[in-house]
Amino acid sequence: MALLRRNLKIFVTVMMVNLFIFILISRNSGQDKNGLHKVVIPSKAFWTKLLPHPAYWNQQQQVLNFHSNPVLQGNWTAAELPGWLNASGLTSDPCRPNYKVTTQIKDYNSLPDRFKDFLVYMRCRSYAAIMDQPHVCREPPFLLLAVKSLAPHFDRRQAIRQSWGRAGVTANRTVATVFLLGNTTAGDHHPDLSAMLRYEGERHRDLIQWGFRDSFFNLTVKEVLFLEWIQARCAGARFIFKGDDDVFVNTRRILEFLAGLPEPRAKDLFVGDVITNAGPHRDKKVKYFIPESMFVGTYPPYAGGGGYLFSGDLAARLHNASRQVALYPIDDVYTGMCLQKLGLAPEKHKGFRTFNIEEKYRYNPCAYKSLMLVHPRTPQEMIQIWSWLSSPGLTCQ
Repeated sequence: MALLRRNLKIFVTVMMVNLFIFILISRNSGQDKNGLHKVVIPSKAFWTKLLPHPAYWNQQQQVLNFHSNPVLQGNWTAAELPGWLNASGLTSDPCRPNYKVTTQIKDYNSLPDRFKDFLVYMRCRSYAAIMDQPHVCREPPFLLLAVKSLAPHFDRRQAIRQSWGRAGVTANRTVATVFLLGNTTAGDHHPDLSAMLRYEGERHRDLIQWGFRDSFFNLTVKEVLFLEWIQARCAGARFIFKGDDDVFVNTRRILEFLAGLPEPRAKDLFVGDVITNAGPHRDKKVKYFIPESMFVGTYPPYAGGGGYLFSGDLAARLHNASRQVALYPIDDVYTGMCLQKLGLAPEKHKGFRTFNIEEKYRYNPCAYKSLMLVHPRTPQEMIQIWSWLSSPGLTCQ
């Protein structure tokens, strides 16, 4: 008992000494040798000087970030604002050609024409609709299939209508299909197909066309216009699949997948064949070539543009986020940037095969039963695969 009391006394003494030392340190930590409180000065400025990024896209994003952030704007008066941060280019007519860019990018004259065209019209996001289908979502569909297409691709669109894009009721769920088109121009040596497109639009009532130049670099414009169209015409769609017109989509498998989703996951759903740790190609021979004068950095995770699936709720938020992200000439990367702006990332799903499946499985009907998307497929292959999967006699292990 005496030993226990002695140990307890030692323990209390040690604790009191430690408390006394802590009080001394706390009282003197902010004082100099004369007992006066010292002012702690940060080793570097909290606000660093805002300088324009040398890469043109990065600089345009800086401008958008600045003008959408009231905290940053509060540190500047109108007189102090550097010229490169001036918002006049954002608030004046953004669809007028911006020829200033020809002197703002050092290697502009040596860039391919597709870059010049994109850069001159980079700020334009508003184009008139040539064809619209306001009736498509009069009764909001459970699943909206939105297919990026080009005017001459009549056979692809018809194959989709006869197979995986058949509108109506599938697996007790309402499915609607629209095809997204721009304008093919004589300047790109396209034949005039406007009369045939009008006929197709009147017959099938599923074409949405805008008056922008339909090119690879303008797929981002198509993305922005489609997000706007959803809010205006189809805000009630529960889920949206968006993809190319050369893919096969197992619509029934998608509906099975969606039926089993818990509500929290459904709200933020964005799944596809996700690419991570990627960056711009610097080889001029590659289709996705981006020069350093235009963009520097790494890409956020993004789903391959062959096709991805997302919720209608997220579509509304992507539409808002897109206003704060400068247009980028690769549409799937741009969508990844918009997701990043929302603090989200796409989810990889093994059912999306944007780089095809092994050749030995391509003519096996059962290889497609558990998949959601396979790329690429011809119109004939789309119809054939759909016929396989629709056969009541198909049995797979």
